[in-house]
Amino acid sequence: MAALTIATGTGNWFSALALGVTLLKCLLIPTYHSTDFEVHRNWLAITHSLPISQWYYEATSEWTLDYPPFFAWFEYILSHVAKYFDQEMLNVHNLNYSSSRTLLFQRFSVIFMDVLFVYAVRECCKCIDGKKVGKELTEKPKFILSVLLLWNFGLLIVDHIHFQYNGFLFGLMLLSIARLFQKRHMEGAFLFAVLLHFKHIYLYVAPAYGVYLLRSYCFTANKPDGSIRWKSFSFVRVISLGLVVFLVSALSLGPFLALFHFSFQQNQLPQVFSRLFPFKRGLCHAYWAPNFWALYNALDKVLSVIGLKLKFLDPNNIPKASMTSGLVQQFQHTVLPSVTPLATLICTLIAILPSIFCLWFKPQGPRGFLRCLTLCALSSFMFGWHVHEKAILLAILPMSLLSVGKAGDASIFLILTTTGHYSLFPLLFTAPELPIKILLMLLFTIYSISSLKTLFRKEKPLFNWMETFYLLGLGPLEVCCEFVFPFTSWKVKYPFIPLLLTSVYCAVGITYAWFKLYVSVLIDSAIGKTKKQ
Repeated sequence: MAALTIATGTGNWFSALALGVTLLKCLLIPTYHSTDFEVHRNWLAITHSLPISQWYYEATSEWTLDYPPFFAWFEYILSHVAKYFDQEMLNVHNLNYSSSRTLLFQRFSVIFMDVLFVYAVRECCKCIDGKKVGKELTEKPKFILSVLLLWNFGLLIVDHIHFQYNGFLFGLMLLSIARLFQKRHMEGAFLFAVLLHFKHIYLYVAPAYGVYLLRSYCFTANKPDGSIRWKSFSFVRVISLGLVVFLVSALSLGPFLALFHFSFQQNQLPQVFSRLFPFKRGLCHAYWAPNFWALYNALDKVLSVIGLKLKFLDPNNIPKASMTSGLVQQFQHTVLPSVTPLATLICTLIAILPSIFCLWFKPQGPRGFLRCLTLCALSSFMFGWHVHEKAILLAILPMSLLSVGKAGDASIFLILTTTGHYSLFPLLFTAPELPIKILLMLLFTIYSISSLKTLFRKEKPLFNWMETFYLLGLGPLEVCCEFVFPFTSWKVKYPFIPLLLTSVYCAVGITYAWFKLYVSVLIDSAIGKTKKQ
């Protein structure tokens, strides 16, 4: 706080916030790290020691390279720094290799790459409407947004404890959003195209980018009622956007095409795409992401138990593979119809279509784009195939920008972020990290709620009684899962129960937030239409 006071006097409060969270990240270096640590070490070894033609074929380790080419080149560049720390980490056959120097290098590489995220947050803060400006620094929307993004609990534990490189990727996304707010459309399109070739999960929000750029950039004018002026369509702008996407894609995939056409080697692109989209994996991850399919699976379990009790089902016909056993392969549901990748794709498309229509027919500027982007991310999380629980951050971070603008969005953000962050708890299952994750989440949640309540203190309460009751229920759930269940006899027979309870309980909150945001978007579109008429 002393540093913040000094920074306030000099106008460098943002630097103080960034420095503070960087120091916290350094303190988290010795903590537990997941298998993702070995995943990225293996990718360093693959890209450093093997020719490009073998990057997407190498399978010595089970943690094969399954990110797009730009991320592979990113690992390649990192590997040439890593060799000065510990050459042994770059040996493909050194499976599960970990040394103190390897740990330091990989941890500091994540921290260093977060510089892009910090810059992107600063750019996003410039786009925030300053109408709600409090007398105190801590009541200013830009300050609140900076804390919500820079100190985001989910990003901290996923990147700097669990271990991943999400920070700089979200930095690219936030920077592209900022550029669209600043009407620098070509830069925004370029940054998003680059992002897609770093990590393909951002395809979730690609429809929002495509429709917004076509509607707001390629059509240069609207009619007085807000509808499209078709004669304003610019072929030059469409070609410019297409050229940007083509050049970025060519830079990413071109080397793999060249290997096939000019070196007469194996056709690389089918192999690359088979790694990027592994549909042989199951509907859900080992730990169910808290989405619609978690509720679907839980209902199937309940119905199967009831069916067995009432002797409606034959025990010999019950599938052996259990969704709660940690398996991620394909399996059959017991009572409800089994779900295919095509079914999830159809559900996802149906879920995002209303938001896309609103963005096209009733555009509300960059803010409308941001709400559509968040809905695309949430809809894909809700109905996607083999969704990871970490993907909830793709909705939480852009929703942070909306939260400081309107009380309604702040309410949705608080429900989404509190529930979504709690759903990440099972990622850190070791005892030493238990107090860390509880303390960090409590601090972030208390700050989020108190700061947004202060910001919108002149408006109606952010939560109704039902929402308050639900959020408070996370406390007893945590006590039950972490402090009661381990001492019961069920721990051996039903070890999956804590994960099941966490996933299903959080799925209810995230589904509610998704539905509430959708209702808000549709109502705002209807109101906008009425006003124009």
